[in-house]
Amino acid sequence: MCLPPTSACPVLKLMGRLRRLWPASLLGRLTLVMVAGVLVTQVAASAIWASQLRAKSRVEAESSAQYVAHSAAGAIRFFRSLPPAYRMLIIQQLREMGGTRFFVNFNHAYVPVSQIRGYPLADSVIATVGATLKADLPHSPGFQLAFSWPDKLVVAEHDVRLNDLPDSWVQHVLLLQPDPAPILVIQTEIEPGNWLYMAALMPNPYFLSSNDPFTWDRLTPQALSLAVVLVLCLLVVRSITRPLAALSDAAAAFGQGQDEETRPLPETGSREFINTARAFSAMRERIHRYIEDRERLFISISHDLRTPITRLKLRSELLDDEALRNEFEEDLDELDMMVKGALQCVKDSDIHENPAEIKLDAMVGRLVRSAQLAGHVVAWQPEGLTVRAKPLALKRALGNLLDNALFYGQRAEIRAYAAPGTVTIAVRDHGPGVPDDAFASLFDPYVRLAHGREQNDGGMGLGLGIARGIIEAQGGELILENHPEGGLNAMIRLPA
Repeated sequence: MCLPPTSACPVLKLMGRLRRLWPASLLGRLTLVMVAGVLVTQVAASAIWASQLRAKSRVEAESSAQYVAHSAAGAIRFFRSLPPAYRMLIIQQLREMGGTRFFVNFNHAYVPVSQIRGYPLADSVIATVGATLKADLPHSPGFQLAFSWPDKLVVAEHDVRLNDLPDSWVQHVLLLQPDPAPILVIQTEIEPGNWLYMAALMPNPYFLSSNDPFTWDRLTPQALSLAVVLVLCLLVVRSITRPLAALSDAAAAFGQGQDEETRPLPETGSREFINTARAFSAMRERIHRYIEDRERLFISISHDLRTPITRLKLRSELLDDEALRNEFEEDLDELDMMVKGALQCVKDSDIHENPAEIKLDAMVGRLVRSAQLAGHVVAWQPEGLTVRAKPLALKRALGNLLDNALFYGQRAEIRAYAAPGTVTIAVRDHGPGVPDDAFASLFDPYVRLAHGREQNDGGMGLGLGIARGIIEAQGGELILENHPEGGLNAMIRLPA
């Protein structure tokens, strides 16, 4: 329950979203962790470097601002000391000579300047220049300071712009090529109705861009280095997880009885994986030998027991006591059935055949027709589905389920349908169903319910166990449940 006063629910929701984003595969997890680590490290390093760059740029800009301000103060004193009639003559001579620090002009009033906005470093430089000028010229009436771009800079009255001036006046003073740089404008009133206009570049004209750590020329090397590191991380992760994927595929194929189609695991990669591959190969060989020994053992048991059982049956026929002879024959029949049941359990759950594409309509149709010829009622509707499995093994598993349904439920219904990634074959009977506490033991050998013993006294309780072993060996599962409308519903679920 979510309580409004607390913040637990948003935290739980956030954790749930993060859990859904967390990859399920080892490749995805290692890739995400390594990529996230590299990105966090790169961002942290870039943030530290950007902070240091801004601090360094700020110190250099303030030092340059003080230098420019002292030069401007000297120029203001010089022009203030000149008679008004000589000022324009001196300015004209300076323009013809070139090479001066400032572009100088006189106006009858303050000239509005389009200021640069959004640059904290520019505001800091203006503040430093203003403070230095006030310290050098304490009796001046005041200063109008601003930074402006060259294409918007007004240098004289009547909206005379920088681009309107002859190149010889500004080419040695204000740098316009190759890239425009911000121009510092200082205006102060020398006497009433006479304003001194000075414009100059900073010692580092591109100090605003040098302060920005996220320019393309700086981001490109960082992006390239990050891309190289990420590619190397992905290659390393892939080299680690590829052998594990091969091991997983080999284990899955071995568990589904398809080990004869699997190549031996390559003993390449890290030392840990080589040891794991060798251990898995040794285990696989031991299991192969065990299965072969088990088959030979049961074949020899069958061969050795059938002869004495047959001999005992012949000898029991010679007994004169009919009651004793019948008891002997019942015991021998029971022993013979136990041997056959054990052999059937081994052979039916270990069928050596290659998987193939199976058309369910044809396979189930043959089983249904055989049951109907024997007088049973079986409902089946073809669906046109196919699965990849071992044909004979799947047919035996379906036959066991159908036999159980007909033995214990009189009539059966078979239905096949597809879902994303799976194909399900459902065999339903119309019997009494199974008690809930009995489902856990239904697959155990020789376990039979009371209803089953009444309907089929010759069974041994091996059919469900054999069917489940066959289905699980092919990567599927056998699910038993009571049908809502009555009877038992056995569902074979195979990979599509």
